[in-house]
Amino acid sequence: MGIILGRNSRCVSVATFSFAPEGRKEKKRVFKGKSDLVKFRCSIYEKKLLNIKAAASGLSLSEYIRRAVFEKEITERFSEEHIELYKMMIKYHNNFKAIGNMYRKRNPKLTESVYALANEIKAHLKKFQS
Repeated sequence: MGIILGRNSRCVSVATFSFAPEGRKEKKRVFKGKSDLVKFRCSIYEKKLLNIKAAASGLSLSEYIRRAVFEKEITERFSEEHIELYKMMIKYHNNFKAIGNMYRKRNPKLTESVYALANEIKAHLKKFQS
């Protein structure tokens, strides 16, 4: 009894063997990160506000909400305009200090007022950092 196969049929040998007789090995989960999902409802406006605040702080929406819930520090990132203003304030501080140094011997009162202005600028720069 011969079996005649057509051109489009496939023939698999019965004598094939399994490469893994016990089946596939179970994968070990090494990653122990965030795996659970928490959902909550909010209005469209609340979601937009959350997205805006998350983008301003440079965080993803989920990371922003996580930090807000656990009362961790959320720092807002500087925009390009803020960075330029910060650099300009540093230049002004350095320039006023240099002017104060130039007039130290000639006019001590002018030096004191210029140093006071430079210290005010430095105080504002420290507000930027915190």
